[in-house]
Amino acid sequence: MPQTPTPADLQKPHADPSATTASERGRTALAVGVVEKIAGMAAREISGIHALGSGFSRTFGAMRDRVPGSKSGGVGRGIKAEVGERQTAIDIALVVEYGVVIPKLAADVRENIIVSVERMTGLEVVEVNISVNDVHLPDEPDEDEDADSGRRVQ
Repeated sequence: MPQTPTPADLQKPHADPSATTASERGRTALAVGVVEKIAGMAAREISGIHALGSGFSRTFGAMRDRVPGSKSGGVGRGIKAEVGERQTAIDIALVVEYGVVIPKLAADVRENIIVSVERMTGLEVVEVNISVNDVHLPDEPDEDEDADSGRRVQ
């Protein structure tokens, strides 16, 4: 004779919360600017870098920063990123201080960017291309100082 089910037998089994991962419950999209800012901060942590970006982008950025109400683009200046769902590629332009060993500096910058971006975003960094556009000499004024020196009133 068949057994009559008890109320406990009729309850639906509860889903094991560990059976579904958080990634199955939605998607996280990262803006390109997020990766660029993280990379910019990581690059600035390495000593021997004078500035990020080419001369033109730094000059244009300095003028843009002086416009009231404009957003400061300083952190991500000189950095371009391509961001996919699982991977990112980063291009960075640098001005280095005179006297640094450029290949060592580039390796340190590359490593710090890769570690920071992968840790903070979970994206795999497939490449970091570094372009050294200039060497800042000790007796050269900064572009900001040069721009300010032309003013009669401060």
